[in-house]
Amino acid sequence: MLKIGSYNIQKAIGVDARRRPERTLKVIQEMDCDVIALQEADKRFGPRETTLARDWIAEHTDYKVVPFAIRDASIGWHGNAILVRNTVEILDHTRLELPTLEPRGAVMADIRLNGQTFRVAAMHLSVLATYRKRQIASLMSQLHAHAFDLPTVLVGDLNEWWDTAQSLKLFDPHFEVTTPGRSFPSPMPLASLDRIITSREFTVEQAGVHQSQTARIASDHLPVWAELTLSH
Repeated sequence: MLKIGSYNIQKAIGVDARRRPERTLKVIQEMDCDVIALQEADKRFGPRETTLARDWIAEHTDYKVVPFAIRDASIGWHGNAILVRNTVEILDHTRLELPTLEPRGAVMADIRLNGQTFRVAAMHLSVLATYRKRQIASLMSQLHAHAFDLPTVLVGDLNEWWDTAQSLKLFDPHFEVTTPGRSFPSPMPLASLDRIITSREFTVEQAGVHQSQTARIASDHLPVWAELTLSH
């Protein structure tokens, strides 16, 4: 069993307009995932430093950071970061450029957990439908540009309101899109912007939205999660 999550942490700024990284880390601990993707993990301007310092993560959680960052002060790439349990082995990691009018990107890691090797990709897509489609097409191309394919999970804030959207159909036929539930805005969720997409080797056993009291304040998004099994 693999538990994977996705959380747009909004630079650790809650709906109370206060930046409180320790609150964000508390939500991450509550979720108890093996792998969790973060969006908006780094500040947007200047040195784009992280809002969740590596030493805080190491001290207060059971996670380590997949090393995507190109700046010492950052933990991500265009705000995308992946945390994995300390028991997870990181085999490879890659930064992915995505087409857009503004800086956007995705990240990808090959990891091993309990003897199983698989790939995780994390993304934060455009608010513009035209660019979402281009970004998904580019992501699909880059994911499968390697010498061999691995069972793959894609997670993130897709900025897509409708399950019937044309952009989501671009994941077919090799991936299944799971919408865990309404995750935005956190105080009164109306939209299912955050999704988990799995290749056919995975079975989604359960999926949901983490709705603790802290999560409803810590960001404008609620985190989502899924429990997966991987066929041999």
